[in-house]
Amino acid sequence: MARIFVPLESSPRETRVAVTPETAKKFLSLGMSVLVEKGAGNLAGFSDKAYGEVGAELVDSDNEQSWSDSDVVLCVQEPKKECLEKLKSGTLVVGLLAPYGKESLASSLKSGELSAIALELLPRISRAQSSDALSSQANVAGYKAVLLAASALDRYFPMLMTAAGTVQPAKIVVLGAGVAGLQAIATAKRLGAVVYVSDIRPAVKEQVESLGGRFIDPPEITEKPIESGGYAGQVSSDFLQAQREQLTNHLADADVAICTAQVPGKKAPRLIDDDMLDQMRPGSVIVDLAVDQGGNCSNTKSRETVIRKGVRLIGASDLPCSVPNHASALYARNLLALINPLITNGELILNTDDELINGCLVSQDGVIRYPKVFSLGGDD
Repeated sequence: MARIFVPLESSPRETRVAVTPETAKKFLSLGMSVLVEKGAGNLAGFSDKAYGEVGAELVDSDNEQSWSDSDVVLCVQEPKKECLEKLKSGTLVVGLLAPYGKESLASSLKSGELSAIALELLPRISRAQSSDALSSQANVAGYKAVLLAASALDRYFPMLMTAAGTVQPAKIVVLGAGVAGLQAIATAKRLGAVVYVSDIRPAVKEQVESLGGRFIDPPEITEKPIESGGYAGQVSSDFLQAQREQLTNHLADADVAICTAQVPGKKAPRLIDDDMLDQMRPGSVIVDLAVDQGGNCSNTKSRETVIRKGVRLIGASDLPCSVPNHASALYARNLLALINPLITNGELILNTDDELINGCLVSQDGVIRYPKVFSLGGDD
């Protein structure tokens, strides 16, 4: 019987948990044992009692044996180095490990002879959708970004007919029509805003319009933006400059811009520069979801709100952590969907012939399978 360990997340800003009582019950029904560190689910609204009621074993935070006896560690973010050192060889660590450029993580996996699945590397194919943690968390981030903008804006979002006259709806510009961008469109439309959307991929126009957004066609230049692995590919500086010029007029009329353009492991494209910010009216709001990857907008700072000439620039980091209950529920189901096919009679067997596992298994028993991910920032 394989032992799953669910630790209390070590990052001070992390509020999510990798296994909920719902998924713990499922793992137990598959013949595995589940150990949950006391308090692991508290910040996400899942009590120790709830885990105990489904049959999970609760362990104290100072119980080092929980780490050393584990066969599988399910986490949200990378555990601390000293925790990884407690694991026995062959243990599998699964989570959003953010492996890009993390040679220290590769060193810990190698020295401990550990296996690791980095969910960021999950192949973007149809069969992977139920396991796609990046998408589930981006969905939460897109939703919350619009609520932050609505709260910070000095105007209503919807059109209102009042005795004092008509209030015109807010104009929102969403940059990037990936999962976060599409959810931002849907949420802004529900709140009654008029939504314009910019993306380098003409193919997403139909999705944008199906949600009620108005698509801004990409600049007409020779270069044709492509999609790679389910994400918009990087484009030339000439294309980005043409896109900025196109967006300037839209931003000058906008009340809110939601920036979502990013690719895991790569620097976010700079879509809004200082000259474009100068055209925006005082009181308008920008929410930058890409701030931790360099930002789509100049002057944004992680986890800070900067007021520049009256424009509020919100550096929106870790937004899924602000909706921890649902973010955890979705994330836990992603993990269950990925691991379930690997379980036979209570034992977990890694199958690298499986396209999903092969794509995201960065280490197997200490052998680093994708060294460029750790050393070159994901340019493998």
